[in-house]
Amino acid sequence: MSTFTIGVRRAEQSDAEAITKVHDAAWRFAYDGIIPAPELARIVARRGPKWWDRAIRRGTAILVMEVAGEICGYATFGPNRARNLAQKGEVYEIYLMPEYQGIGLGTRLFLAARKELSRFGFGSVVVWALADNGNACQFYQNAGGRKVARASERFGNVQLTKVAYAWGRA
Repeated sequence: MSTFTIGVRRAEQSDAEAITKVHDAAWRFAYDGIIPAPELARIVARRGPKWWDRAIRRGTAILVMEVAGEICGYATFGPNRARNLAQKGEVYEIYLMPEYQGIGLGTRLFLAARKELSRFGFGSVVVWALADNGNACQFYQNAGGRKVARASERFGNVQLTKVAYAWGRA
């Protein structure tokens, strides 16, 4: 019988390469056919190991999900950036390698990020998802998020709608 561990922890500088791989695979999986290919390639290329190393060294709040010692996901979070929304905290990103999606690890990572936000006094949380990303929207709805706003974001020459989901009282 073999066993392996599953855990969530704060990112360390040595995680930059692994986070880059998760970002690349997860973004291509999530946004292929939604974000125009040249824009998607530019976004993925911009977030290489040096970018993640710098973010970790600067103290960006990043959690990583590990399965059997391998990083398979990450979440970034902090204060809410949308001044027109009352929620105090925001989960900026939550991504898993495609092969780890749909088995509960995303929920575990999301709850860990929300717990960290709460620990820093951000009891209410918002997260944005592209409206065309049905998997993400379904994930946040299943997690009890309520739609509180819509906005748009430009990717190259395409304008895409995004939806804000919220938890907790503002």
